[in-house]
Amino acid sequence: MRENAKKQLDFLILLDSMKSIYRRTLLIDRSRRENDAEHSWHIAMGALLLAEHAAEPIDLARVIPMLLVHDLVEIYAGDTYCYDAEGAKDKAAREAAAADRLFEQLPAAQGASLRRLWEEFDSMNTPDARYAAAMDRLLPVLNNYMTNGASWQDNHISRAQVLERVAPIERSVPDVWDELMQILDSCVARGLLLP
Repeated sequence: MRENAKKQLDFLILLDSMKSIYRRTLLIDRSRRENDAEHSWHIAMGALLLAEHAAEPIDLARVIPMLLVHDLVEIYAGDTYCYDAEGAKDKAAREAAAADRLFEQLPAAQGASLRRLWEEFDSMNTPDARYAAAMDRLLPVLNNYMTNGASWQDNHISRAQVLERVAPIERSVPDVWDELMQILDSCVARGLLLP
């Protein structure tokens, strides 16, 4: 047990580096870009708050840990911007290698359990994973909406690109979909998002 505790404490220390992995999304106050730790917390809160709108039965006791784990591999693989076609080419390989390195640092059963959650999120093959993926895609849209399309404009992102990215929301949280479409239409009309 003492060896497990040492590994877990070391892992907690390692997780602090999530606070230094910056994403393209600006905070709503526009003071800086958000980091991976903030993103993970925010989407976990989104999952908690919007659970009543899930189209399929979900288990928040699985979804919340899934969201907390989904970007941990970026400690070693780095963040790949969701619209970066070049970075996407080797993203899966980089993240799989990072997962090997990361999850083996925990006690074996715990590392395997967290890795399974990470893999499930990535596959989007279960209601829990689809709902978690919808949350992962929803919050950056809200941030862009509130920051006048800051990261979209910086990267010349189109409505079609955003629609492709947010597609899991329509299936998993349809109550939110219509509101989201109004937000995107407003962003296009205001010139914040390419048509």
